[in-house]
Amino acid sequence: QVQLVESGGGLVQPGGSLRLSCAASGIDFSINSAGWYRQAPGKERESVAFVSSVGSIKYADSVKGRFTISRDNAKNTVYLQMNSLKPEDTAVYYCKAAGFHWGQGTQVTVSS
Repeated sequence: QVQLVESGGGLVQPGGSLRLSCAASGIDFSINSAGWYRQAPGKERESVAFVSSVGSIKYADSVKGRFTISRDNAKNTVYLQMNSLKPEDTAVYYCKAAGFHWGQGTQVTVSS
């Protein structure tokens, strides 16, 4: 059984930083793709960052240069480092593994 547990969300002021974690069990991140998605109220879920099974990385244009996705194979965890946060980054952030396993989400709120 695959379980993905996100953590690290919270309330942060504009310009601040957060690091999200996605800890996996039942699936090996070192040989599977992983991605971060987000969904703001009233909007569709969108892709934020993606790392393929061979390490290729893609970012949404809206977060390029501010967000960094990384993977710690020893901990079987994927991270999303978010810097220079903006109010429009406010959303529930979800981890996705191997194309179809989802975590429960973690709330990120950027507000002064």
